[in-house]
Amino acid sequence: MTATAHHDGQTHALLTDGRTVEIHRARPEDHDQVLRWYEGMSSENQRLRSFGVSRRSGPQAADRACSGPRRGHHALIARCDGEVVGVAEYESGADAASAEIALAVADAFHHCGAGTLLLEHLVHAARQDGITSFTADAPAENHLMLKVVADLGLRTTRRFVGTEVHCAIRLDPDEHYLDAVDERGRTADTASLRPLLRPGSIAVVGAGTKAGSIGRAVLKNIRDARYSGHLYAVNPHAHAILRVPCYPTVAALPHPPDLAVLAVPAHVVPEVAEQCGAAGVRSLVVLTSGLDSRQAASLLASCRRHGMRLVGPNCLGIANTEDTVRLDATFAADRPRPGSAGVAVQSGGVGIALLGGLARLGIGVSSFVSLGDKYDVSANDLLQWWEGDDRTDLALLHVESFGNPRAFSRTARRVARRMPVLTVDAGRSTAGRRAAASHTAAAATPTMTRQALFRQAGITATRTIGELLDTAALLHSQPLPAGHRVAIVSNAGGAAVLAADACAEAGLNMPTLPADLIAELLRLLPDGATATNPVDATAAVGERELSDCIDRLTAHGAVDAVLVALVPTALTAATGDDPTGALTHAVPDRRPRTVAAVLLDQEERVRMLPVPAGGQVPAYADPQAAARALAHAADRARWLARPPGTVPPPPTADVEAARALVADFLARNPEGGWLDPRECMALLDHYGIPRQPYAWAENEQDAVEAAERLAGPGRSVALKAYWPGSVHKSDQGAVRLDLADAAAVRAAYRDFSARFGDIMTGVLVQTMAERGTELVAGVAQDAVFGPLVLFGLGGTATDLLADHAARLAPLTDHAVHELITAPRCAALLFGYRGGGPVDLEGLEQLLLRLSRMAGDLPQLAEADLNPVIARPDGVTALDVRVRLVPRAAHNPYLRRLR
Repeated sequence: MTATAHHDGQTHALLTDGRTVEIHRARPEDHDQVLRWYEGMSSENQRLRSFGVSRRSGPQAADRACSGPRRGHHALIARCDGEVVGVAEYESGADAASAEIALAVADAFHHCGAGTLLLEHLVHAARQDGITSFTADAPAENHLMLKVVADLGLRTTRRFVGTEVHCAIRLDPDEHYLDAVDERGRTADTASLRPLLRPGSIAVVGAGTKAGSIGRAVLKNIRDARYSGHLYAVNPHAHAILRVPCYPTVAALPHPPDLAVLAVPAHVVPEVAEQCGAAGVRSLVVLTSGLDSRQAASLLASCRRHGMRLVGPNCLGIANTEDTVRLDATFAADRPRPGSAGVAVQSGGVGIALLGGLARLGIGVSSFVSLGDKYDVSANDLLQWWEGDDRTDLALLHVESFGNPRAFSRTARRVARRMPVLTVDAGRSTAGRRAAASHTAAAATPTMTRQALFRQAGITATRTIGELLDTAALLHSQPLPAGHRVAIVSNAGGAAVLAADACAEAGLNMPTLPADLIAELLRLLPDGATATNPVDATAAVGERELSDCIDRLTAHGAVDAVLVALVPTALTAATGDDPTGALTHAVPDRRPRTVAAVLLDQEERVRMLPVPAGGQVPAYADPQAAARALAHAADRARWLARPPGTVPPPPTADVEAARALVADFLARNPEGGWLDPRECMALLDHYGIPRQPYAWAENEQDAVEAAERLAGPGRSVALKAYWPGSVHKSDQGAVRLDLADAAAVRAAYRDFSARFGDIMTGVLVQTMAERGTELVAGVAQDAVFGPLVLFGLGGTATDLLADHAARLAPLTDHAVHELITAPRCAALLFGYRGGGPVDLEGLEQLLLRLSRMAGDLPQLAEADLNPVIARPDGVTALDVRVRLVPRAAHNPYLRRLR
């Protein structure tokens, strides 16, 4: 699901039973319908299942809700199939930060999450209006409505006042609240997908009477898969197609199908979609490509109006191999074999390649969805489906874009703890880099942003489809390695060297084996063998000897995985003793650690070697493919072993002052722009981010006096020229350092004046900082992914060296530690070559404060602190640049459909 609508506009969301409701702000023109709804509500419902409504008559309630926008009041209406099913509103009183809420839900829509959904949207609207708490009063016997408030997930206190309960609700969404929203969203999403992936009946609209049409191919695949439900074709020119009953229109079908597959020309897609919705169809798969913007909007509007979930358009179709369903609504040549891998792709061609590769490996599919242009159903929806389908244990994704990456990240992080989630990191080229002025924004490439999302969510990101299949083979067949330590065993020295190089390049370790293990291995192997690591078993090694060697390595705790690299030799060919058999002659539980093979003579990129006693061993033609798969498996094990992490309590900050500074700047600069140095320093102060002392001067004498006041005797200052739009001051010669006296300050100021003239509006005077490690820290707002916190090696060479790491905000306690340790320069922070460590706690606090700033201020386009000087006694920012743009706050976790 993708969040797009502002709370004043119309949006759609899912109830827990899968139905779609429209939510919008109440308008005067809604009055009559709302009044009729209130008047039709049962008195018992008004008395026990609403806040506030029972105190007002229907006319009063409708008047208040539909009076139009006014300060301190906000009312939302939920509709299903055009009928009002719920109203929620708040109104503030003397305390503008607090509001009383009223909520009413139609009798027929109790127990399906309508009230909770309305309250979630009301909370979102209230927070945007500056309201920080709700109050609600209800009869003590009104257990159901009190439960709605309790289950919302926000911090709530209750107080009995006579026969009523007074509830006070803090509108501070935290992890507990987001988890509650996630769970409600998962329930609703899964319910909405059942008619799509477990349909009781299907109609193929546009099935052709002659061979060669896509609709006919889909109809044939559904029929040949022995689909368990009712199947129909829709074509006005036939009574039956492929012996499947055919009807002239969707309306003529004997009953509304759960799923309609549309294979019709683009210009009739909107009309057919509307016919499907009017007939009661619950989900659509649109195979058609080439829809223009008007046709696309009409298609999606019909789906929303009638509550249909949509896959496509421009897709290959869907499949579900459950024995109770047996659905293959694709036009792929080969049917997916049943299994436990969930597959979601945008590209139909990639889908065909993935299905073919999985089939060759013997890995079956639980469900397959070709998302196509992804108007509605997304990878996020499929992850939630697989999470609860009781079949899927491996998720494979190929998505070219993210509609709501933050919601996707939360879902993926949860699902990845239950099963591996693999993807291809598509779109890594530098052509995707957007132009940016600051070091931070320039470093925040699309690749870095996506990799931050994948890393934090525990997603295994590969570079190619082949690498994805290589990794899937290992994760599907072998236990995860506990770490990155690998032993290499080979019957040829050259193969061992290739395998060792590949492992080193993939970030794996090859430790020297302990003496006792070396002695054991040498007793097992032929004369001339070496067993330091790699283990050279010699060309004479036989199947039994090699099998015993592998068994001993996997039983010993010295390594986490064993990579066996083999080549055919004349010696084994002469005796018929094939060492390859050592890979598959394992006894269950004898090899508790990961085993993979490299067979340099095999034609297939990767294949599975069956183990007669049970299980499989993946065999690769290329050592690099095997090493990368092992590295991905080890990285996943490390991610699983790490606690999920929590967002630390927000550092103290004067958020209201920061927002006022932003509002004032944008009032003066409606298009946005760069803050001047004084505004930058003030913003840092509002968030408690340490900075070097400074003074602002607009003439030579002020600069001299500021230098004397700041530095005092014996200390030098720096002078930095400023004019609106200046960014890289060092490149423009606008910085002078180590100015030891008034004469030097005067000379520097005069030089600036001579070179920059009237464009210079002033200078920043700062005391010289003590030497330390120069770092860069900053924030870049990505239009899709949201705020990204960046950290790395700073100074004037930061762009050249490109030693940076990034994580999506908000930073958890684990994410901030990873951010500090990820760059190559991290060794400098922990005491490189005898030097003392820098103030790591202070550095973490600086990054956490930047993370909070990014979350509090959606107008913050980029913030660049470069350099940040890190020393054992503290950290301080020497230079800061901040760019603001007019941008409204966006809540990526609010439940709503695209």
